[in-house]
Parts: sequence; structure tokens; C-alpha cells
Amino acid sequence: MVRAQAGAMPLIRDAEIEQLLRDYSQPILRAAGLAQQNIRVTIINDRAFNAFVMDGQRIFINAGALMDAKTPNEIIGVLAHETGHIAGGHLARMREQLAAAQTQSIVAMLLGMGALVAGGARGNVNMGQAGAAVISGPQESIRRSLLSYQRAQEEQADRAGVKFLTATGQSPKGMYDTFKRLADQILFSAVQADPYVQSHPMPAERVAALEVIAKTSPYWDKKDSPELQLRHDMMRAKLSGFMERPDTVARRYPLSNTSLPARYARAISTYRHFDLRSAIAQIDSLIQTQPNNPYFHELKGQALLEGGHPAEAIAPLRRAVQLAPQPALIKVLLAKALIATDKREVADEAITLLRVALAVEPDVPDGYEQLGMAYGRKGDLAQAQLAAAQAAAARGDLKTARELAARAKTRFAIGSPGWVKADDIVTSRQTALRPN
Repeated sequence: MVRAQAGAMPLIRDAEIEQLLRDYSQPILRAAGLAQQNIRVTIINDRAFNAFVMDGQRIFINAGALMDAKTPNEIIGVLAHETGHIAGGHLARMREQLAAAQTQSIVAMLLGMGALVAGGARGNVNMGQAGAAVISGPQESIRRSLLSYQRAQEEQADRAGVKFLTATGQSPKGMYDTFKRLADQILFSAVQADPYVQSHPMPAERVAALEVIAKTSPYWDKKDSPELQLRHDMMRAKLSGFMERPDTVARRYPLSNTSLPARYARAISTYRHFDLRSAIAQIDSLIQTQPNNPYFHELKGQALLEGGHPAEAIAPLRRAVQLAPQPALIKVLLAKALIATDKREVADEAITLLRVALAVEPDVPDGYEQLGMAYGRKGDLAQAQLAAAQAAAARGDLKTARELAARAKTRFAIGSPGWVKADDIVTSRQTALRPN
């Protein structure tokens, strides 16, 4: 697991968790007719319970939501709701509403300013006050209209989510339970709230409406499979081990708990905070239990690499790459271990691994940073500077990316693939982050 930064948004990248979220979301996306849209679920490093969509291509979900949801069905329900927003074209429609509201707001402001000017010129206090009302009245009306529109979208997404869950033979109970729990948490603060200035339907109203449609599903009482529940529990344990304090992990997963998730959480916490040797022994015990679990081998390699033993990390990371269904992020870690051995002869292997990985995962800053180091080992300064520019772009630092790319351009032959890529970074506002 790694923490990354995309602009101002702190993200979590992890091969195991992302694979689980793909398995959760793909049936929903197929039911919504979005299977070919390359929609991805992105994890935000935030402990609050939240999920949202922004660009029609990604569903963002907080790590806190993944940790707090006790069953796969709860997260699947949240993903179904967010898919409802994408399938309904709510983002594009909201942009249209905002554009219209902005136009209305400008017109209202001009009318109000005209009244204020007229009142001031004539010394008419009442007319000036009327002008102020002309400004504030339409502004408030426009705001309420937008919020009403957004509440309608939330209700539509709830209905669409239930429809997708039913189409895939899954229960909407997790979705209902999640929104009911959230509603109960904010019920007290919502008692005195004006329902017409809320962006989401009022808690009791929303839960009641959702309950009616959710209980019509023939799959209301269907449970998650034990296999899927175990993967979900392993995800929660992994997040706890990486994100929470050792004492919190110890309380959540005491030694008396000998389940696989508990052992996983304790092994991660041990390597991050205590004794590497003890952690490796715990991870080896996990591997003995599930020899073909790629993420146990990945964990061993990551622990050894971060513990200052890159050469020992290579073998378990190679095994993880062999076993994982989508190993791009693990390939980046393996390349990092190879480069950390400081052996010039492994640079070509690291470059090959990174170029393949970045073709699949083009927004991993650490991958470009490692690529730059590998090219530096070979003395290829042009490619090293280009990779550094791509790393900066992947972090959202376009100013630095352009500066580095401009330097790289001077080292490439004009018109060569590297020169073209560097020129794209220099001249484009939105950089395509793919290795040349």
C-alpha cells in the first residue's frame, strides 16, 4: 500500500484493495451499461465516511467508508448509488444548472445594481433598499432552486442503485442500512434544519423512500458469500494496520483473535511500528496459510524493502507479480527494490517493469520517479529528466513538470518520441501521463 498525492487530493493506492473494489463495481457498471467506460474506483486517504463522483470516469470513496462498512454489500450499495449519478448524467446536468444559475445571478445582480444606482442618484433610501432586495432575493431563490435540483438527483441515484443491485442479483439492504446509519448519526443536527436549503434529501425522508423501493427487491435477504466477506474483512484489516496507531490495532485485533484478518492487521502494524524480524515471521505464517495469496508475498517484499533489505525483497515481489491478477502496482514496487540494490545491471529490467506498469497505471508518481532513477543509473539524462517531469505532472505540479520537460527537450533530437512527449508536457494544460 502506498499513499499518493493527486493535486490536493491524498490518495491510497493498493493492488489488493483496488482489485476487490473492481470486483464489487464491475457487475454494477455492466448493469448500468457503463462497462466500456473505464470507470475506476479511487480511494481517498480520509477517515470520514464518504463517497462521490466528480468527472464521470471515477468514483471516489474514502478509506473511512471501507473501514466502517461491516459487509461487502454495504460498500456495493454505496457504489451502486454513485453509479446511479454517472448513469443519470447528473454531473453534466448539474453543470448546465450551474451555468444557468450563474447567468440568472448576473442578471439579478445587474438589475439590483441598477436600482441601487438610481436610488443613490435620487437620494431615495427606500429605492436603494429595494435594490439590495433585488440582489439578495433572486440569489436566495436561485440557491434554493439548485439545492432542490440536487436533492432530486440524490433520490434518482437511490432508485437507480436499487435497480442495478436487483439486476445483478444483489441485496439493496446494505445500501439501505448504510444510509439509515448515516441518517441516524445526523438526525439530531437535522431536526432544526430547513429542508429547502439541504443538498441531500432530509434523513428521515430519504431513508423512508429508500426503504419502500429497497424492500421490493426479491434479493432483500440475500447475504454476501463467505469468500467475499473474508476478502472484505481482509481489506478492513489491511487499512487498519496501515492507517491506525498500534494501540488502536491491538484493541481492534487482540492476540486472542486468531482469524486471518486479525493476523494480517497485526503483521502490518508490527512491520510498520516495531520489529521487522517479528513481522516477517508473522507474514511467513500468513503465506503458509495461503501460499498463493499474492498480497502476502507483496507485503513481505514491501516490509523487507522499507526495512532496508531490497535484495531480499525481490523474490517475494517477483512471486506476487506472478500471482496477482493485475500486478501493475506490484511491478512498480519490484522495480523499486531492483533499483535500491544500486546495481547498474538491473536498470534495464526495472525500466521494462516500469514502462509496462505505467502503461496500465499512468498516474503513479512513484513509478515515474523510479523510472527516472533507473535511466539515471544508465546515464540517460534525457529520459531521466522526462520521467521526472512526468512524476511532477502525476502529482499535479504542472509548473515543475513544464520546467523539467523544457530541460528534457534540449537533450532529445527534435521530433523524436521523447522530444514530442516533453513538448506535450510543456505546451499542454492537461498532460497525458503515459511513458514514451
